[in-house]
Formats: sequence, C-alpha cells, structure tokens
Amino acid sequence: MNQPADYLEDIEKRKKIFQCALEGNALKAIELTEQLAPDLLESNKDLHFDLLSLHFVELVRSKKCNEALEFAQTKLTPFGKVQKYVEKLEDFMALLAYEEPEKSPMFHLLSLEHRQQVVDSLNRAILAHAKLPSHTAMERLIQQTTVVRQLLNQDHAKDGHPPFALKDFLNG
Repeated sequence: MNQPADYLEDIEKRKKIFQCALEGNALKAIELTEQLAPDLLESNKDLHFDLLSLHFVELVRSKKCNEALEFAQTKLTPFGKVQKYVEKLEDFMALLAYEEPEKSPMFHLLSLEHRQQVVDSLNRAILAHAKLPSHTAMERLIQQTTVVRQLLNQDHAKDGHPPFALKDFLNG
C-alpha cells in the first residue's frame, strides 16, 4: 500500500494523542489533535464535546469540583445552546452532586470503556480527516470473517447441526 511520506510520523502523533486521552489528559489530546488536524474539532462538534467532557470527568474524578464547575461554565456551557447536548450536559453535571461519583447513576461516564469509545471516535475522525481508511485491512478481515462465521452457523443450525468451529472448516 502506498502511504504518504509522513505516514509513520502521523502514526506516532496519533499514538501520542490517544495515549494522552486514555490517560485522562484530554486537553493535551485536544491540543495535539489541533496540531495534526487543525480544523477537525471545529468541524466535528460532537467529538470536541466528548473530549472536553473527558477533561471535565477527570476533574470530577480528582475531586476538583470547583475547577470542574468553572471548566463546565467556560468550555461546556456553549454546547448547551444545542438541544442534543443538553441531556449529556445534565448527565455530566450530575456527577458533581455525588461525593463519590463512581457510585452515582452516571458512573459509566467515569469508566475506561467510555474513555475508550471517545478515543476510538477520535481515531476514526483523524483517519477520515487524513483520507485514510478508518479500519485496518486486518480489522476488516476479522469483521468479514465474523459475519461469514455467523451466517454459516445460522445455516448450519437450520439443518439441525451444532455450530461450526474453526476445526470443522479446517477438517472439511
């Protein structure tokens, strides 16, 4: 596959962005994203909101409630003018009402899984911005293999047979 000359350098930059976001340093991830893809967050408000929200969550997790409130007022409040963000903002702000936010009904916003979802979205957006495929060839192959296996298992089950296993494929 022919790649631009700076492809490897961009991979390293993306890795640094994702590492920052996964470690809870969303502001650094935003800064690095703006350097790598200057207009990406401006044109993708959902992603920008999600990254800013990750920073808010880290402030709450660190018990820096005053700082979190100030951050929300300056950086998140402008999103409140758009209806689709209002409920999300309410969910994030609800974390402040709990002395132990990890025990609140909104605990999922503090989870590594939530952070990983935002990072995955960021990765896809950066790749799309660079006009690169959002999934590697290996990921697409695994997805296609999974779909084929599910279809084979459905057809095989209709005939009253147990599900296929990889060894069934290999043994004919």
